Amino acid sequence: MAELPPLPENFTYSAEHEWINASADDIVGKTVKVGITAVAADALGEVVYVDLPSVGDTVTAGQTCGEVESTKSVSDLYSPVTGEIVAVNDAAVDSPGLLNSDPYGDGWLFEVSVTELGDVMDAAGYAEANSL
Repeated sequence: MAELPPLPENFTYSAEHEWINASADDIVGKTVKVGITAVAADALGEVVYVDLPSVGDTVTAGQTCGEVESTKSVSDLYSPVTGEIVAVNDAAVDSPGLLNSDPYGDGWLFEVSVTELGDVMDAAGYAEANSL
């Protein structure tokens, strides 16, 4: 396993390895960015293709909403929140390697106007669950 970048402490994480760029107590009613963790990007290997929901689509917490394809495999993308997609990261679609090189920054996937929070954990919980 490669050396992973540190988990942003102020993010929220799902068991399926997605992150939200806000703390869990401050998400409903806000617009947040969603991406995949460095743990997921490392496990996938070199990401070569990303299939994301479209602006205007509704995503449901815990349900699939896209795919991430690497040289090793294809993995479903799960939404950690319920809400409407308000933006997608065209840079990540055009250059999927951003998910590997900058998973918590330029490698974000989409923005959601959140109506409901799914089953998530804080950085310490995610680190413990993944032995980081």
